Amino acid sequence: MADTVQPTGSPIHPEAEFDATGGTLALDPTVVVRRHAAIETGQGGRISIGRKSVILQYAQLLAHGGEISIGAFCSVNPFCVLYGHGGLRIGNYVRIATHTVMIPANHVFDDPGAPITRQGLRMQGITIEDDVWIGAGVRVLDGVTIGRGAVIAAGAVVNRDVPSMAIFGGVPARQIGWRGQASASAPPVPDASPAR
Repeated sequence: MADTVQPTGSPIHPEAEFDATGGTLALDPTVVVRRHAAIETGQGGRISIGRKSVILQYAQLLAHGGEISIGAFCSVNPFCVLYGHGGLRIGNYVRIATHTVMIPANHVFDDPGAPITRQGLRMQGITIEDDVWIGAGVRVLDGVTIGRGAVIAAGAVVNRDVPSMAIFGGVPARQIGWRGQASASAPPVPDASPAR
């Protein structure tokens, strides 16, 4: 990558990749960034990551000139791709499982006579509120807000807003329950992941 920025005092793996050329990168000193994670602002972009958040192996945070803001005590697991074109705001205590993709932009394709690549982007942004769990392989599309305490089931494609404390799953995602309702599942096992 072009210019490598390594924040001092942070537990940053030496093989993590940073490129803040023409942008702003702000990491709390307690942020953990693991081997081969890539964090790039792009020209004019901004990425900020809050206290005790963890970016794991091969995750990619690519602002593309937009903004990615991640709160405190969050985890971004391996092979996630988070874009910032239209703005991506992630609250505190958010768990993002492996292979999740968040895209706060969408290609314009209204004119069939012009190449899609020349028609520009629509960008509304994505907001993930506090205490959200996003399961493995989820896709979150532009214009979505996921409310506080929501759970998104593995493999879901979220293309509309999710109310606070709702459980959503499926393609496209739809409501399948509420947090706090009785469940027939096994008792919970303590979470041993690093972001605490």
